Amino acid sequence: MSKTSAWPLALIYTALIVFASLFPFDGWRAQGIDPLVFLLAPLPPPYWTGFDIATNVVGYAPLGFLLVLAMLRSGWGRGAVLLATLVGMLLSLVMEFLQIYLPRRVPSNLDLLLNAAGTLAGALSAALLERLGAIDRWSDFKGRWFVQDASGAIVLLALWPLALLFPAAVPFGLGQVLERLEAALIEVLADTPFLDWLPLREAALDPLSPSGELLCVTLGLLAPCLLGYCVIRHVGRRALFALGVVAVGVTLTALSAALSWGPVHAWEWMGLPTRVGVWGALALAVMLLALPRRACAAVLLVALVWHLALLNQAPTSAYFAQTLQIWEQGRFIRFYGLGQWLGWLWPYATLIYVVFRVSRKEGSS
Repeated sequence: MSKTSAWPLALIYTALIVFASLFPFDGWRAQGIDPLVFLLAPLPPPYWTGFDIATNVVGYAPLGFLLVLAMLRSGWGRGAVLLATLVGMLLSLVMEFLQIYLPRRVPSNLDLLLNAAGTLAGALSAALLERLGAIDRWSDFKGRWFVQDASGAIVLLALWPLALLFPAAVPFGLGQVLERLEAALIEVLADTPFLDWLPLREAALDPLSPSGELLCVTLGLLAPCLLGYCVIRHVGRRALFALGVVAVGVTLTALSAALSWGPVHAWEWMGLPTRVGVWGALALAVMLLALPRRACAAVLLVALVWHLALLNQAPTSAYFAQTLQIWEQGRFIRFYGLGQWLGWLWPYATLIYVVFRVSRKEGSS
């Protein structure tokens, strides 16, 4: 059985579907309705849009693709497409069933059918690529570019672009959770003696200076480059990878801005500190091209800790908080759980991975 990163990616994507389907996780109550009544509702439902249809199909297609890919790479060739489709349909059925208890969510048999269709489309795409030999070519590519134990880093690198889709107060500033975590703890512990136990700050947070913002942008964009260096040996391939990281990061951040504030404002985040930070990250990535893999992991560890410390000592602006409300209450609610949790957790998951990688013994660097 070959080792593949498709299994952890499939599990992570399943968890993200659960977050996106059940957000905001509050207001649970029985509404006096048969939980399965939506299955027999007439089609199409009275309220639906092309956006809803597209998101339901596209949202489940990666799940089908990853499940079939994982099964094929693990030697489960027969019935992989059917099994993956059944898994996606069952997951969708459970999500629609649970949404009957959430006042802000509306279960729909059309959503169930579209989710199943999306899973089937993704599964068929993976099976077709396998038949055409594309999966084997990916395995050959992976063997040439990455070291043998690169699956964890590949999973994190695949999730990084998705994490950028959720709007960040500072470009590439993933992991800014302390302020919202404090607010959540205050709300939970209100009117209890445990509230006095919280180590809350005595003064308000100071906004980042232009130099602080520049440094956060640099470290935030350098982190995925260094993560790739940890599992890529060849200097030339590292250079191509770093260029790809910068290109993908800038493009996805612009897309996030376009989704949040409109296409006209897609590039307004690219102020002077950000531009200098992007070029600074690229320059540092070039300077570190020849660094041994173990040393890259150590530098990445320092960069992540420094980045998170700077970022979490700064507040989010009121305008940014208003943007979050648009995502939380508007049509982006389907993506909210996905983007928010990835944006919060990606640097910490990477930090754990790097600590593990630095602490273990390696035969070569």
